[in-house]
Amino acid sequence: MLFHIKQTHTPENCPYGKGGSRSLFDTESKDVKIVGYWLAFPAHTNYLVVETDDIGHLHTFLLPGAGRAVAEITPVSDKPMPKPD
Repeated sequence: MLFHIKQTHTPENCPYGKGGSRSLFDTESKDVKIVGYWLAFPAHTNYLVVETDDIGHLHTFLLPGAGRAVAEITPVSDKPMPKPD
């Protein structure tokens, strides 16, 4: 399943110079595949699309940013809604 993640942090909690934006998630995860990754640096926001089959794996993936960032997680798909009968 695909998930869109919007991860934000305050300027005070900015990881710039302290591991960088990628320090807010587990880049070495074997259970979560990063499909895409983008930054809105002036807005202190990361955007990711990831793939995993287990929400627990997603939570573990985001654990490095806990307490420093807020993550909004949205399941997404490239398949359209089926037409009503």
